[in-house]
Amino acid sequence: MKLSQICQELEYECLQGSMEAVVRDIVYDSRKIARDTVFVCMVGAVTDGHAYIPDAVEKGASVIVLERSEEAARIPEEITVLKVESTRRALALMSAALFDYPARKLVTIGLTGTKGKTTTTYMIKSVLELAGKKVGLIGTIGVLIGDEQLPSKNTTPESYEIHRFFAAMVEAGCEYAVMEVSSQGLKMDRTAGICFDYGVFTNLSPDHIGPAEHATFEEYLECKSLLFRQCKTGIINVDDEHWEAVTAGHTCEMKTFSAEREADLSASDIGFINEDGRLGMHFTVNGCMNCAAKVHIPGRFNVYNSLVTMLVCHLAGIPEEAILEGLYKVQVKGRVEMLPVSKEYYLIVDYAHNEVSTRSVLTTLLEYHPKRLICIYGGGGDRSKLRRYDMGEVTGELADLCVLTCDNPRSEEIRDINNDIKTGLARSHGSYIEILDRKEAIAYCITNAQPGDMIVLLGKGHENYQEIRGVKYHYDEREAVAEVLDELREGKRGRSPLIEIRKC
Repeated sequence: MKLSQICQELEYECLQGSMEAVVRDIVYDSRKIARDTVFVCMVGAVTDGHAYIPDAVEKGASVIVLERSEEAARIPEEITVLKVESTRRALALMSAALFDYPARKLVTIGLTGTKGKTTTTYMIKSVLELAGKKVGLIGTIGVLIGDEQLPSKNTTPESYEIHRFFAAMVEAGCEYAVMEVSSQGLKMDRTAGICFDYGVFTNLSPDHIGPAEHATFEEYLECKSLLFRQCKTGIINVDDEHWEAVTAGHTCEMKTFSAEREADLSASDIGFINEDGRLGMHFTVNGCMNCAAKVHIPGRFNVYNSLVTMLVCHLAGIPEEAILEGLYKVQVKGRVEMLPVSKEYYLIVDYAHNEVSTRSVLTTLLEYHPKRLICIYGGGGDRSKLRRYDMGEVTGELADLCVLTCDNPRSEEIRDINNDIKTGLARSHGSYIEILDRKEAIAYCITNAQPGDMIVLLGKGHENYQEIRGVKYHYDEREAVAEVLDELREGKRGRSPLIEIRKC
C-alpha cells in the first residue's frame, strides 16, 4: 500500500521524501521496526518515541511520523518524514486505512462509564449471539472473535490493535463489535476516527484520578464525554447525576434509560429472585419495549446493565423474544458469576480486588439474606498495601467469615500479604481463618458449608493463572471447584477438619 493511501484522512506536512513510498505495516514499538514500515513516534507519559528515531533509521523504516519538525534534521533524506499535530491521532487514522476501515463494516457498540462496562459488553454479546449474530468483543477480559479468545494489555487497546482486531472480526464473519471504551482510551486517541453506531454511558464516579491517569475529576468526565461526539446514537443513564455534563456538546441522537423516571426505556417493579440456587433480578420495562424481564445475575445494578442491553439490541433490530431469552440465560465470567454446585448453598466467583468493588459485591449479596457470607480471597503482591488494608476492613465489616489465601503474590510471600490484610480486618473486628493453598481454601468452605451459606471467591474472576515467585501457573477458579467436587464424589477427599476462627 502506498503512503498516500493510508494518509488520506490525515492532516500532515511532508517534510521530506515521497508520498509514493510503499508501506507494509505501521509500528509504534521500536523493537518491531523493519524495512518498508511506518514508524510513528508516539509520545507517552513514560517514553517518547522521538528518542527511537536512530533505531528506525538503522532498521530501515521507510517513513517516520513525528510531532517535532526539528527531529527531521537527523533523518536521511531518502526516508519520508511526516509532521503531524498528534502522533497518537495519526496512528489511529493511519491504522484504520491500513486495515481498510474495518469499523465501517461492523455495527460498533462502545461503552464508557466507571462501573458495569465489562458485564454489559458480555450481556450484549450473549443476547446478540443467541439471536443468531456473530459478535466480536474488546475489553478488560481480553478480545473475543466469535469463540476465539486473544489477550489484550489494556481495556481499550492501542488504535493499531483495535483496527487489527476489527479486521480479524470482519474476516471471521462478525456482524457486530462491542467494546469497552475507557476514559484513558478516549484521552489517548485510541478510538480516534471511529464513529460508533451506538455509544453507551453507564455511570460516573470518582476513579482513575492520579498522575498517571486523570489529573482531576473534571478531566475524567470530559474524556468520557468524547464518546458522544463520535457516535451516531448515544444511550444514556439519566439516573446518574453526571449524565448532562457527560453529554454536553454531544453530536449524536440521544436515547435514555432509567430505573427511577420516564425514559425511552424505564424499569419498574424491581425485585430479587432466588430460583433453585440461582440469584438474580426481575423487573418490568416500559417505553420502546413493554414486557417483564429476568436476569440471573444478582444486584440492582444489573437491572441497569440489562436496560442497556435491551435498548441496544432493540435499536439494532433484535426481536423482543430473543432479547428476553438472552437476558434470562446470560452469565458473565468472573462478574458475580454463580457456579451451580448445590441447591443448599451458593458459590459465587467475582473479580473484585479493591475496596469499592468488594463492597459493591458483598452489599449486593447481603440483599439476598444469606445464612452466612463467607469470603475467600488474598491480595496481589508488589501492589499497594493500602488496597490490602481496605479489602480486610470491608470484608471484616460485611462478611461473617474471611478465609485468607493466595491470589497473585508475585514476588512477595503469601503470609506477608495476608498479614497486611489482617491489619484491615482488625479495624472492623473481622473473623478469619487462613489457608494458603487456594484450592484447599475452597475445599474447606465447600465441605463445611451450611444450608443458606454464600461462599464468595474474590479476586481471580476471569483470570486463568496465579503468579507465584514471578512464575505464572495455570489456575482457574471454576476448574478448582470442579476438582474438589470430583474428589468428594470419588471418595478421594473427605470433610476438611474445622479450623479455629480468629479475630484480629
